[in-house]
Amino acid sequence: MTEASSITPWQAWWLAARPRTLPVSAAPVVVGTAVAWAAGRASWGPALGALLGALCLQLASNFANDLFDFEKGADNEDRIGPPRASQLGLLSPIAMRWGIGAAVAGSVLCGIYLTVHAGWLVVAVGLVSIVAALAYTGGPWPFGYKGLGDLAVFVFFGPVAVVGTDYVQGLEFSSEAFWASLPVGFLSTAILVVNNVRDIDSDRAAGKRTLAVRLGRSGGRFEYLALLVASFALLPFFWLSMGRSVWVLLPWLFVFRAAALVRTLYTVTAGPALNAALGGTAQLLLGFAVLLAAGWVM
Repeated sequence: MTEASSITPWQAWWLAARPRTLPVSAAPVVVGTAVAWAAGRASWGPALGALLGALCLQLASNFANDLFDFEKGADNEDRIGPPRASQLGLLSPIAMRWGIGAAVAGSVLCGIYLTVHAGWLVVAVGLVSIVAALAYTGGPWPFGYKGLGDLAVFVFFGPVAVVGTDYVQGLEFSSEAFWASLPVGFLSTAILVVNNVRDIDSDRAAGKRTLAVRLGRSGGRFEYLALLVASFALLPFFWLSMGRSVWVLLPWLFVFRAAALVRTLYTVTAGPALNAALGGTAQLLLGFAVLLAAGWVM
């Protein structure tokens, strides 16, 4: 591990940004834009606004988690995951709060643009999303500590993000966008599951009652398996029942990668392999989303 004294401020902020998780922001926008494109209502300005807004919200959430997990004792010297900026003392609590504020401000600016284009519904969705990003580990009732994080990730990075991306471009709700959002939400949740299975012992000791803590390691592993199986199982449904072309099966090219990740989660209990599995699941999500988007418009 790099010595804390040798890390520059930019490297510290990059560490706090948790770059391995950032594909979670892009994947739903890619799929939502593909749905809009296939329906002839794609609009690149709102698509870019949705992407930048989602990225800012993800950064706000990551900065908040870095700070609040440290303040609540979930990140300490026993942490087996990648190092955190607050845990190492690289960024002060004041600096982290400024970072959270800047990321939220960026999301608000994107929201203003999208509101001008798509109406006041964007305001309601944006406010709820900001509250959710901060309340995951912060505030008087951090729902990530209550076992509700998995559901929140699925909802906000699945249906809300994909349907919302499609909506701000075409100004109408689409059942196709909802169905296309499901595998994106499942795989986004799977990233969190790897994180929580890896941290199950330290989270339990800190009183962080994630779903993995509640289900146990075996239950968390099964949740991960179920999420990946459900994601790939939806592809034939898109083809046979929704009238998409056979190209919508393209994400099946990643099925062996998915199987390798499942095997890692079932055979490894701690250490760098689980950190790699977290990054690998994020890459799986992004690759799956890109191929699903490509197949959707063919």
